[in-house]
Amino acid sequence: MPRMTAAAAAVEILKREGVDQAFGVPGAAINPFYRELKNVGGIKHTLARHVEGASHMAEGYTRTAPGNIGLCIGTSGPAGTDMITGLYSAIADSIPILCITGQAPVSKLHKEDFQAVDIAAIAKPVTKKATTVLEAAQVPGVFQEAFHLMRSGRPGPVLIDLPIDVQLTEIEFDPETYEPLPVYKPQATRAQAEKAVRFLLESERPLIVAGGGIINADASDLLVEFAELTNVPVISTLMGWGVIPDDHELSAGMVGVQTSHRYGNATFLESDFVLGIGNRWANRHTGYNLDAYLGDRKFVHVDIEPTQIGKIFAPDYGIASDAKAALKLFIEVAKELKAEGKLPDYSGWVASHLERKGSLQRRTHFDNIPMKPQRVYEEMNKAFGPETRYVTTIGLSQIAGAQMLHVFKPRHWINCGQAGPLGWTIPAALGVATADPENPVVALSGDYDFQFMLEELAVGAQHKIPYVHVLVNNAYLGLIRQAQGGLGINFEVNLEFENINTPEIGVYGVDHVKVVEGLGCKAIRVTDPNELGAAFEEAKKLAAEYSVPVVVEAILERVTNISMSKTVDMSDVTEFEELATEPGHAPTAIRPISA
Repeated sequence: MPRMTAAAAAVEILKREGVDQAFGVPGAAINPFYRELKNVGGIKHTLARHVEGASHMAEGYTRTAPGNIGLCIGTSGPAGTDMITGLYSAIADSIPILCITGQAPVSKLHKEDFQAVDIAAIAKPVTKKATTVLEAAQVPGVFQEAFHLMRSGRPGPVLIDLPIDVQLTEIEFDPETYEPLPVYKPQATRAQAEKAVRFLLESERPLIVAGGGIINADASDLLVEFAELTNVPVISTLMGWGVIPDDHELSAGMVGVQTSHRYGNATFLESDFVLGIGNRWANRHTGYNLDAYLGDRKFVHVDIEPTQIGKIFAPDYGIASDAKAALKLFIEVAKELKAEGKLPDYSGWVASHLERKGSLQRRTHFDNIPMKPQRVYEEMNKAFGPETRYVTTIGLSQIAGAQMLHVFKPRHWINCGQAGPLGWTIPAALGVATADPENPVVALSGDYDFQFMLEELAVGAQHKIPYVHVLVNNAYLGLIRQAQGGLGINFEVNLEFENINTPEIGVYGVDHVKVVEGLGCKAIRVTDPNELGAAFEEAKKLAAEYSVPVVVEAILERVTNISMSKTVDMSDVTEFEELATEPGHAPTAIRPISA
């Protein structure tokens, strides 16, 4: 039997489980593992500037393509605690990433050794499993189990903590005979599929709510096939955006209290049956007023996690199943019904949804200086095509972007949907661009999200990872300011100050252009909305020429209220701005307004 260090065995397993890219920061307690990364070879490594950044890079990498599992690595103590946010964001969105940390020697655990912390206990609530390996011979089994857990059932992250002496201990391990464990995913039955479709047959105005579980299952094509077969409109959740192209006639927009479309909410409120597949009824989708969301509709819920069914509300029928397995059966049943002439004719319902989609629009075309954010998204729609992968996290920028941008493919809206940590966007975009260097990557941030992990831009400069970053700057915590309005305050959300080194930018404070250039990247500042298009084209050219991130900063008016519900009720969304009533008001609307 071959003998090697436990760390070398771990690297061999990573390769055989399909890992070929890592993001991390070395340190004393993890250096033996790094030695084996170098000696064994076969795994590329991107050096992050912050260990939290490495975890978000791993997330972006996973989210970009089916089967990807991002790997992030850090040393003992604060490196592990820094990655907790990445683990939280991954488990919240059902994203498998593997976090490997170094640790003090086994004999020094619980003795307050330098940078020794019980990271497994800290990480337990935000992982599928977190383990400190105490016996070197267990390393192969722990890694094998980690990949099994990450891929089985509802996907999610795992943390493996390796004491330095465990890493260095030699064990017997034969990598040539290693095999991954079988992956378990619950499967719907034919009887369950027939019952679910029966609800559909009994409805007059049905909708499909398509969640991120469909993307995780790589089943978007099956979702579209089922929708077309039954002629049922599809509402995408924020995590499911892209499962059906926005310009598809059955794409009915998004629903919710923030990241929603006027026509999406209106169509939902007219529906009488909802088939939810791979979604979790998140509160930004349903709102807190469940009475308005539920109405007198009937609901069927399909989810890979059995305990997810009934967590928010009790559906009329629930099925614990992988989305792909369920959709295959739904299609099978629907095809048989269609051949027998038993599928209802929903053409009138589809026509009514299309009428709403073409009339209930928000205005995007404004010529104001300082510019309104809506114009930025209009110009982004013009500049960036259907192959673009958008990356963003939270804030008014994300909410407005979700209301106004267009997405045409799965995994082309890469969004930290539930955790929403500020600073996520830059490192996640680097992970996305690393995973897919062939297609354009466009990140979207407000100024505060952008500043949280700004140092990671240097990673893009060092490792030649080009992408375009749209920075909308109003020198405000815009979403928090808008939320404080209901409390009658505007407190500690102002970011403006006069920069003594850049007086020409007035009260907008941080000179992002200088900072970005100081980190080895390129930046363009735009103050006139009519110059945005040219700036985006220049940014694409600079990214291609220099192979670095390029930031386009749009200077916004200080205060813009973005459409959302003040009452967290999806039936009660406040429209703060003038609405679109003619084609010129929303020239890039997915379905143009009739003149």
